[in-house]
Amino acid sequence: MLEIKIVHRDTTILTRILESQVIIGRSKDADIKLEDNLCSRKHLKIYNQDNTWLAVDLNSSNGTFYNERLLSEPVILHEGDRLKIGFHEVFVKHMVNIGQTNGTREFPEEKTNHPDLIHEPALPYSVQQNKNAEKLDKLKQEIHGQLLDELDLKNIDLSKLKTGEVRRKAIDTIKSIICKLKACNTLDGQIDEASLVKDIIDEALGLGSLEPLLEDKTINEIMVNAKDQIYIEKNGRLERTHLRFSSDRAILNVIERIVSPIGRRIDESSPTVDARLKDGSRVHVIIPPLAIKGPTITIRKFSKTPYTIHDLIRFGSLTEKIAAFLEITIRTRKNVVVSGGTGSGKTTLLNVLSNFIPADERILTIEDSAELKLNQPHVVSLESRPANTEGRGEITIRELVRNALRMRPDRIIVGECRGGEALDMLQAMNTGHDGSLTTLHANSPRDALSRLETMVLMSGMELPMKAIKEQIKSSIDLIVQQTRFKDGVRRISAVSEVQGMEGDTIILQDIFLFETSGVDPDGKIMGRFKSTGFVPKFVEELRAHRVDVPQEIFQ
Repeated sequence: MLEIKIVHRDTTILTRILESQVIIGRSKDADIKLEDNLCSRKHLKIYNQDNTWLAVDLNSSNGTFYNERLLSEPVILHEGDRLKIGFHEVFVKHMVNIGQTNGTREFPEEKTNHPDLIHEPALPYSVQQNKNAEKLDKLKQEIHGQLLDELDLKNIDLSKLKTGEVRRKAIDTIKSIICKLKACNTLDGQIDEASLVKDIIDEALGLGSLEPLLEDKTINEIMVNAKDQIYIEKNGRLERTHLRFSSDRAILNVIERIVSPIGRRIDESSPTVDARLKDGSRVHVIIPPLAIKGPTITIRKFSKTPYTIHDLIRFGSLTEKIAAFLEITIRTRKNVVVSGGTGSGKTTLLNVLSNFIPADERILTIEDSAELKLNQPHVVSLESRPANTEGRGEITIRELVRNALRMRPDRIIVGECRGGEALDMLQAMNTGHDGSLTTLHANSPRDALSRLETMVLMSGMELPMKAIKEQIKSSIDLIVQQTRFKDGVRRISAVSEVQGMEGDTIILQDIFLFETSGVDPDGKIMGRFKSTGFVPKFVEELRAHRVDVPQEIFQ
């Protein structure tokens, strides 16, 4: 038999002794029902197989976490294991061997602390786990240093050894070092050795304190300001975590593991770098002397499964009418600019819109760090390259745009226009590459036009301003403004058509807008999407070519 305990916000709400399988979920048909919006109708199954207790996630929407790791396949349960479902936690307390009891005991007032996790918990030691955090950091550094000396990890060719083999050797070595420290009475007997071993392994072979944060699907962004200052963005809000690195050196080791596989470098002569993780998450790094407090890492996480337009509708980022209009716009080869501030969701929206492009077209994507995940079969992805240690070999976005024009593209997608490449992009849009897309930083559609003008001037071409505006007017059909509101929710705040020019002014006409109406007691922005009633000029052209554009979209 197996005894489990279910805890909600540190309060034990139920304990149960299991004889056979149990299904936990939000449905009334579940054996144990949880009132939790993040819990699926049938979320988790715990069952006995050949006298071994196992747990399996039942394809839940938000996933199950096993000892802070995402549960992706059946796992054997051990004493002290923890399963997390939304805001609830299931603790495996101990095996029991008593009669045929199968009861439920409720303890509404009982407060409990999470038990010590024996089997490699993912949370490293922190200020909350031990008041003497600095002493623990020094201990970790000492053991880490001895590990490097004994295994010479820096010189191990990881490609010739299985990762599992390296990990096993490292774990055995750390345990041996801990035994020696115990024998010398230099190790505090209160220290959780399993946590200590895991922390050092993560710093030596993985991404250290970032590991559990990268596994957490609810976290959108990770920000390392200093070794003991790690922040996250979760549900649109910034939170400081209790996680920490043992030293600046440990952060630099993590940075090296991130940038080396993609051929990037970072040192005092080149103290900033843009990179990406294997899952496509975007990474920006700054190290001393530019970063005063120590190495700084910012990670913009991306979903392992790219979002679809239906996901954005579900999140409240846009309506079905706006989605239908944007789909028609992309399929009929209109040139679209996605504009927005930092962290507003421009790249996510660009990726979603890109997937409306028909599968029989040749698409070229151009980015600083490859992030776009297109589902079409005929996609060529290009990535810029920084200069090498001698300051040579740099390949810019602008050079890639010029090369793309010689590669017979049907569409060109530039991840972000920041400088002179804007001129090449506009010329491409205006010379037979209709249906191209890009993003840029701006706070409104009107600001986006001004920013484009500035970037064209950065190209070095001495063009009169009116000629630049004419080029923009002829090239861009639609500007989609993406905004991150104060409550953290990302929405399309405006969809505007570039209509033409009157004198020296480019005319914009709003088609859809998001109107705010206040803030609710929980701090959420209230408002609604509305159609202005304006029908874009190009819709009449489409209807003339027998493309059906429902009139009700604009009502």
